[in-house]
Parts: sequence; C-alpha cells; structure tokens
Amino acid sequence: MSAFLRVLAVDDEPPALDELAYLLRTDPRVGRLHTASDATEALRVLRDTDVDVVFLDIRMPGLDGMELARVLRRFARPPAIVFVTAYDDAAVDAFDLGVTDYVRKPVQPERIGESLRRVVSSRVVPAGSSGTPRAEEDPTIPVELAGTTRMLPRSAVRWVEAQGDYARLHTADGSHLVRVPLATLAERWADAGFVRIHRSYLVQLRLIAELRLTGSGYVVVVDDTELPVSRRHTRELKDKLVRAAKQDWNR
Repeated sequence: MSAFLRVLAVDDEPPALDELAYLLRTDPRVGRLHTASDATEALRVLRDTDVDVVFLDIRMPGLDGMELARVLRRFARPPAIVFVTAYDDAAVDAFDLGVTDYVRKPVQPERIGESLRRVVSSRVVPAGSSGTPRAEEDPTIPVELAGTTRMLPRSAVRWVEAQGDYARLHTADGSHLVRVPLATLAERWADAGFVRIHRSYLVQLRLIAELRLTGSGYVVVVDDTELPVSRRHTRELKDKLVRAAKQDWNR
C-alpha cells in the first residue's frame, strides 16, 4: 500500500462534505482526496481511480450510502469503508458489511484521525505474505462508548442478552447496548460458535465453563455468571457441548 492513503469522501450535503474534506486534508496520512456529492458521482470516481478508503454518508437521495457500500464490497479489491452519519440505527447493516469505522456527526478531528489509523492498520499486509490483505476475519459491530461510536470486534463478546428490540453485548470488561435484535445476532453469529440457550440469551459455546441442573432448571456458567437454559434449548445445547468436547479430544 502507498505510504499515503487515497481517500474518497461522499456526502450529499455541501457543508458536511466541505467539513469532512477539510478534516481529511489536514491529516498527514491522506495523500490524495476526492469528493463526491452522491453515489453516482462516487462510482464515477471509483471507475477512474484507485481508492483505499471511502468516507461515506448513509442517508442520501437515490442510491444511499448503505447500498453503495454493498456495491463496493463486490469490487475485486474493495476499499475500506467508514460510515459518517448523524444516525445510529444502521448497526446491523454496518456489521454485515464489515465496515472499518462508524463515525457520528458532527465530525470531530480526533475521530477522523482514529478512523484513518484503523484504515491503515486494517490494510497493512504482514511481512512475508503475498497478494492483497485478506478480508477481515473478526467482524465488528458499532457500539456507543462514552458518547463515541466504536467498532467492537465480535471476538470480544462473551454472551448476549436480549433487551426488547436491542441486545446487550457482554465483554470481559463491561457491556454495550446495540440496536440489533437477539434473533438477528443468533442467526448471523451461529457459524462463529454462538448458541442460543434461551429466548433472552446467546452465548459463545467455547466459553461455557459448566452446565448444571438447579432447582429451577439448567444453567450455564460463563465468566462466573449463571445464565438460564430454557427447556427447549437444553437437548441441543448438550449435543453441541458433547460434539465440541469430542473435537477437542480428537485434536
């Protein structure tokens, strides 16, 4: 990768685009900056030049930012994507797309700097390897932390608790509420080892330290926390634990 990033900023609101462009130009990691006021213009730029990262507004007329991001993901060498938005209701789609960062408006210089740092880190090819960097193997999901949206890696999540239409992601050092239904995470994280143990709980199978029967039914222990296992999920959970144990034994 070039020592300087080739950046495209896309926003349909001229003042917002001007501010974003100004902040990007002042960062020493940015070598070339292009701007576009809509998705059509952005695709025209991308057709004619190589771009390392697209800073992309979500709500735009015509083809919106989320739809454009899906188009970019089909490129042979897709650029990194940083969503820049005034809204926090796109967490599920952002997670699915594996965006590098999710910046809330009004944009602050330090957040743009953090995003660029993430882009550089994600696109570095390890020494001795060949070809382009592999797609991210540990997807991230936007979470709010001290008033700032951060990208939490899925690997940091220990278990998930349903809270209405939201889900609370529990990590080793705290928890984060995201606007994603538990059922959605259960479906999309199944291949990563997360299992449904209750209508309100999803856990990482490999982190279950114990399954035991109590007076009120089965519970699992994750990080010294007891989580209930519903009757309908008990047999399936036992089967998965046995299969996981056999796989570990045969290694």
